[in-house]
Amino acid sequence: MKEKETVRVDFESRSHNEQFARVVAAVFAARLDPTVEEVEDIKTAVSEAVTNAVIHGYENGEGIVHMALTIEGRAFTVEIRDDGVGIPDVKKAMEPLYTSKPGRERSGMGFSFMEAFMDQVSVESEPGKGTTVRMTRQIGSEGLL
Repeated sequence: MKEKETVRVDFESRSHNEQFARVVAAVFAARLDPTVEEVEDIKTAVSEAVTNAVIHGYENGEGIVHMALTIEGRAFTVEIRDDGVGIPDVKKAMEPLYTSKPGRERSGMGFSFMEAFMDQVSVESEPGKGTTVRMTRQIGSEGLL
């Protein structure tokens, strides 16, 4: 049986907390002795998910971003959840270049980056109830779930 360890952190939906989330994820992932590239990939994916929660989930208003980090075997999973406005059409939102805020210099590539840097990405959302982004990355050469 694989040993499982989880850490949970809640923080205010402020853009400067994106850096905090990146560092927490990197430090927790370090337990698996990842490569520099693996750490950078995780940090990039976490940045995108947290930024989405702050900018889109709470629309730059106040709220709490919930982050859960789990290690099970060589699998590193991060879950970013907000209790914000939710996404009416997740499939549409995950299309490359789609943005719900076209006038605000958003590239619409957040989900694409998450999918590029992590092995698995799932998004659950309900309008008015928030969004949960769950991302998993295998760390190291063993690569088995």
